[in-house]
Amino acid sequence: MKTLGIDLAADPKKTAAAVLDWTPDTARLTHLSLGVTDEDIVELFAASDATGVDCPVGWPQALLPFLTGHLNRDAGSVLKHDGIVGRRLLAYRDCDRFVTSITGLIPLSVSADRLAHPAMRCAVIQAKIAQEHGYQPRDGSDRLMEVYPAASLKLWNVEARKYKGKGTGESEIRHVILKQLEEMAPWLDLGAHWDALVASDDMLDSLIASLTARATLIGATLRPGDEHLEAARQEGWIHLPSGPLGDLLVR
Repeated sequence: MKTLGIDLAADPKKTAAAVLDWTPDTARLTHLSLGVTDEDIVELFAASDATGVDCPVGWPQALLPFLTGHLNRDAGSVLKHDGIVGRRLLAYRDCDRFVTSITGLIPLSVSADRLAHPAMRCAVIQAKIAQEHGYQPRDGSDRLMEVYPAASLKLWNVEARKYKGKGTGESEIRHVILKQLEEMAPWLDLGAHWDALVASDDMLDSLIASLTARATLIGATLRPGDEHLEAARQEGWIHLPSGPLGDLLVR
């Protein structure tokens, strides 16, 4: 089994990819790269059993009727979202609220934050994958699933506060994160990639995304229940680990 993790940015220069090759005894990091293009992602997707992408794969269901109403001067459709509560339905998806309820973390808004730009690129990548390999459901029930590395680390009880950035302090925190991963998952073989993972939070997030893709593939993530199923199909679903990191190899 091979799992691919993508830390997707609007600019390929900040986009990272990590491939883990799983055997009964080990999970070996066989590919780690930064500066990943759309074409690279489609090619890596084709060679992997599951791909976890750290980026929203959809938008809130309420957003399109709101924008269409504004475009068509339909005051009723717009006024449904008057006030902060109404606007939150435009900014956050059902799965975002679910993540907050489970982890306490608040995902960035795909429609009202800088995350919107990478999400536009992600939509194009999904279309490119669909052309070559078939449509991938947004709920992550096939080979492409949305993941959230910070939430995965928290649920795996990995201490990972303030690990993003280029400073010495952030690099030291990433070093500590890798040491924790080694202790919890002694079967994880990072090979010669340790220094690169310490140097780049993008690369580290792609590794966590690849680990979470494995969790999704073996049924070790939280799936949408009946109350979330329709929204997950339309908006996407963030897959959160439902068990210990160390158990990923034994399934």
